[in-house]
Amino acid sequence: MIRIPVSSIDDPRIADYANIRDAELMQRRDPLDARAHRGLFIAEGELVVRRLVGSGFPTRSLFTVDRHADKLADLAPLLPHDTPLYVAPQDVLNGVVGFNIHRGVLAVGLRTPPPTLAGLLDRSGPFLILEDLCNHDNLGGIFRNAAALGGTGSAVLLSARCADPLYRKSLRVSMGNTLAVPFARLDDWPAPAGADASAIRSAGIQTWALTPAPDATDIADAVAELRPDARVAMLLGSEGPGISEEAMRTADRRVRIAMNRASPSVDSLNVAVAAAIALHELAKRSTV
Repeated sequence: MIRIPVSSIDDPRIADYANIRDAELMQRRDPLDARAHRGLFIAEGELVVRRLVGSGFPTRSLFTVDRHADKLADLAPLLPHDTPLYVAPQDVLNGVVGFNIHRGVLAVGLRTPPPTLAGLLDRSGPFLILEDLCNHDNLGGIFRNAAALGGTGSAVLLSARCADPLYRKSLRVSMGNTLAVPFARLDDWPAPAGADASAIRSAGIQTWALTPAPDATDIADAVAELRPDARVAMLLGSEGPGISEEAMRTADRRVRIAMNRASPSVDSLNVAVAAAIALHELAKRSTV
């Protein structure tokens, strides 16, 4: 790495980091608009930055405060020798990005072409199909759950209106695991007879819709009926609306998580929590 001192918020060399929230507002309006992210993404915090450097995504530059610069020296052998490490006082770093970066470490990653659905269907699973999840905390949490509970064969499939897994907050909440768990966008979802649903079905993958409906099968019972070599894609909907009727028609079966409710007003779980429980149930097949 090349260590470069920065003393001005107007330094053109750190333009990638300028006014991060303004750029993210554009990105939130349309996660698929490449003009908003310009082929870049921001990693925030030392842990996430380290996972970026160790991932398959190229690192364009790093930006940190004086007190953290020496802690990043061990990353140098993992990066091209000319990768810039910009170093600035805390007030300059804050002034550049437009808010208080108390973690003190940032990096710019370069987006690579994402996998296609066809490129992921030979994995062992489990798969998570996410329909219209726009909340970055939930999205990041699901990727973290997939990394922790899904195993090395897991993958995430996103409907067109899902948020961007490489959005800074999603990346941070996932603890960098949106860089590790492969994901693909579904172009023809949720049409039950569409190309995406047909491809999943033709690959021999069962789609299970996770729903609180009382007539759905308890997920523990459904898992107990699975053959050892069966592959499952768990379909989850957004908070509030849940799974659309059209997407529900793509499912081979509907499953629910049994709840011992203390209040009749609680009829479902947070979607990231539900994903974790479902993944844990599926993981039991490999541990019994």
